[in-house]
Amino acid sequence: MSTIAPITFSAEDLTSLKKRSELIQKAHEKGVHINKAIRNLRYEEELRMLQAELVDLQQYVAKKKLRVGIIFEGRDAAGKGGSIKRFSEHLNPRSMRLVALPKPTEIEAGQWYFRRYIKAMPDPGEIVFFDRSWYNRAVVEPVMGFCKDNQYERFMRQVPEFEHMLYEDGVILIKFWFSISKEEQQRRFQSRLENPLKRWKFSPVDMKGQELWDRYTMFKERMFARTHTPFSPWIIVKTNDKRTARLESMRYVLSQFEYPGKSRSKAVLIPDPNVVARYYRQLEQMDI
Repeated sequence: MSTIAPITFSAEDLTSLKKRSELIQKAHEKGVHINKAIRNLRYEEELRMLQAELVDLQQYVAKKKLRVGIIFEGRDAAGKGGSIKRFSEHLNPRSMRLVALPKPTEIEAGQWYFRRYIKAMPDPGEIVFFDRSWYNRAVVEPVMGFCKDNQYERFMRQVPEFEHMLYEDGVILIKFWFSISKEEQQRRFQSRLENPLKRWKFSPVDMKGQELWDRYTMFKERMFARTHTPFSPWIIVKTNDKRTARLESMRYVLSQFEYPGKSRSKAVLIPDPNVVARYYRQLEQMDI
């Protein structure tokens, strides 16, 4: 079977090209398909600019002694961890933390549910990223049978009061729900299983989530109805496109603060409302 040799750039081509626009034009002339490469370059450039803005934001938070907590919730494989990595990878670790609490110990299980999360709250001048949070009890635990009905009901009554106390005490809390379709979740699960570097992310609980998709949806909607408040709203992020979700969630966070130099930024700092929006009942979500 014959193969067609790929059309490539010559050394003369590469040395003569000075601008990206010239490279694109030359590629078109030679019939070289570089659309994917262009998309990758644009993503990396946007990401770099937004990460630079996050560095500026962190300095502002530290100077003003603000306490900022950003919650990332959503179904398994929705892209929470990948987004947190891009948010935090260039921040100063001295004033930033990642909180991903394990299963409660026997002692913690006998304590007030919020106690271990209180200890993880941001200190003055600090940004804390929560990879899942106290909202485990709102969705995952009742779906999987990890809590009793009375524990769930007590939590749902208390969580708006708990978050109102945080609000009154000056904690700035941003609650993201990463929304993914059932088909895309299944595709990502399969990708994890096929990649030896990501296989550790997959667990039997993940596949159970696919089987219990509708039950998960019911508890998710209950959570929104009872915990979406004016002082602590849910922000829905459509995440079937991971890269877009990362960029737009960054833009949302940046849009919530007025830090020095923001007005001179070359980056787009207003999130796309087709990707990021406050929860409301008629909002079109991916994971229904």
